Amino acid sequence: MSELTSDVRAFLSEGTRTGKLGYVAADGRALVAPIWFVVEGAGDDAVLVFTTGRDTAKGRAIARDPRLVICVDSEVPPFGFVQVQGVATTSEDPADLVRPATVIGGRYMGADRAEEFGRRNAVPGELLVRLRATKVIARLDVTA
Repeated sequence: MSELTSDVRAFLSEGTRTGKLGYVAADGRALVAPIWFVVEGAGDDAVLVFTTGRDTAKGRAIARDPRLVICVDSEVPPFGFVQVQGVATTSEDPADLVRPATVIGGRYMGADRAEEFGRRNAVPGELLVRLRATKVIARLDVTA
């Protein structure tokens, strides 16, 4: 499956689950880093959205190779996970960053701090990353 179905989007959007971003280092090592993210859009238009610094390991890796994977899991019964493989696009335009960074800040830090995190993460040197799925593996109830 390559679409973020409604049940997959609901799983990805529940609470404050972090994504585990997989990417390849310059020397070929596989690396994983936690990210805050949100899902935007629906159906074929759905993307996972996060921010990162342009000059971080993640930012440099995405510039070299935009193929990424994000895995999100539930640590409580019935347990479950979603793996989204895809290709990322980026923007460095602070005007593009403000809204998504604010929504992400609200998800993880609460509505009262959303604008603070939006402003903090919508500055020069930050990247807005949109991951469009090419393959989705979902097992939303591992105990079944």
